[in-house]
Amino acid sequence: MQHPTERLEAMRAEALKGGGEARIEAQHGKGKLTARERLQLLLDPGTFQEMGQLVTHRSTNFGLDKQKFLGDGVVTGYGKVNGRLVYVFSQDFTVLGGSLAEAHAQKICKIMDMALQNGAPVIGLNDSGGARIQEGVVSLGGYADIFHRNVKASGVVPQLSLILGPCAGGAVYSPALTDFIFMAEGTSYMFVTGPNVVKTVTHEEVTSEELGGASTHASKSGVTHFTAANEALVIEQAKKVLSFLPQNCEEDPARLAYKASDESRPKLDSLVPESAQQPYDIRDAVTEILDADTFLEVQPDFAENIVVGFGRLGGRSVGVVANQPAFLAGVLDNDASVKAARFVRTCDAFNVPLVVLEDVPGFLPGTDQEWNGIITNGAKLLYAFSEATVPRITVITRKAYGGAYDVMNSRHIGADLVLAWPTAEIAVMGAKGAAEIIFRKEIAAAADPAAKLAEKEAEYAELFAHPYNAASRGYVDEVIHPRDTRAKLLDAFQMLENKAIKPPRKKHSNIPL
Repeated sequence: MQHPTERLEAMRAEALKGGGEARIEAQHGKGKLTARERLQLLLDPGTFQEMGQLVTHRSTNFGLDKQKFLGDGVVTGYGKVNGRLVYVFSQDFTVLGGSLAEAHAQKICKIMDMALQNGAPVIGLNDSGGARIQEGVVSLGGYADIFHRNVKASGVVPQLSLILGPCAGGAVYSPALTDFIFMAEGTSYMFVTGPNVVKTVTHEEVTSEELGGASTHASKSGVTHFTAANEALVIEQAKKVLSFLPQNCEEDPARLAYKASDESRPKLDSLVPESAQQPYDIRDAVTEILDADTFLEVQPDFAENIVVGFGRLGGRSVGVVANQPAFLAGVLDNDASVKAARFVRTCDAFNVPLVVLEDVPGFLPGTDQEWNGIITNGAKLLYAFSEATVPRITVITRKAYGGAYDVMNSRHIGADLVLAWPTAEIAVMGAKGAAEIIFRKEIAAAADPAAKLAEKEAEYAELFAHPYNAASRGYVDEVIHPRDTRAKLLDAFQMLENKAIKPPRKKHSNIPL
């Protein structure tokens, strides 16, 4: 009889082999790392504690009783990222294609339950062919068990999903329930059904990459928040995102040491062009206002008319939402509204204060927008800001027109502080459009309609194309020189750091979905 210690070591060695050398080589041949190699990159050295290494499935269908692997295709446990506790699962594609079934799902559920009980993030490294067909409904039930926990953990602890292989069906819906999705270019895919099923059902010819590759989900669908060229870079992205978030909803994000210096930013004084029709890149304002080299943009290739992302201000983690005049003049449309609403709610859930930079001419008109639900989608952003209880400050850089003025974190929907640059125009619409409506008859009757329009446009602009009406009513708290924006925000967030709001008692709110 084998000595107990030798038996243990032999089983451990077997577990570490996964699906065997041939499958590991095939995994590497596809440009993919193994489940354990990924965890080595993610976690601080020597901190990983594995759970369930000796778990096996209990199914006998279709010859599964002859295909038993220790761990059942997923490595689970806990460790540390930058010294902070995280719970992890890493699917092993070399074992039955990383497919999910009863024992596999139970392992994931166990660490998710522990994450919720102990208030620490969950990071899922997904590389799975989906449900294990041989186990039938048990596999589907395993996915649903995970979905249920994703929802229970939502807003309680951060949940990050790294897509590092082909994920379909249930394997995409769990990530879609989490806070952030990361994809590796060229090796990761997300789709409800693959290209073959698409061809059968809809007769469309499409490649895996076109249907659900990283670039598709980064630019067309908006499903993924971050992409990178390889798995190592994806993992670094995830670690960076974690640095801006707290361990759970009861804590604040970690504050970095910061030594105050000259906080004036003279470059901002010349950022906004003299012509209100001329674009500029709002990212230039964001990077000047935030601590140097701290801005991490979320979904940079999707709905580019709005910029969202994390950064630091005096060492403090903040979320940035900014209209982008360099793309579609910074209008709010369906995609931009949903993108921003989602980000605002994520920041609010995890106690990340919000900085809003506003330059918005309104909502995008047209049948495409109306028929695709701009009323409902625009309401999502309005709802998200109105609901948020974190400190939130708006800086109006130029245009704040129409309902979009209200939506972009105005005083009326609960902004703590609204600042405006002297270039700010706060009005129902631009001067030209307003003059054409208000003075329509007068312009039509004039000997020189063009000259009369120009006159009336100038008259309207003098009355409304500035921040001082809003300031006179207290809707704008202060009109400031752009160079002083960073200093003002540093002081304001320090003033607001103990903000506490007790929302009305209710089961839950009802965001327009």
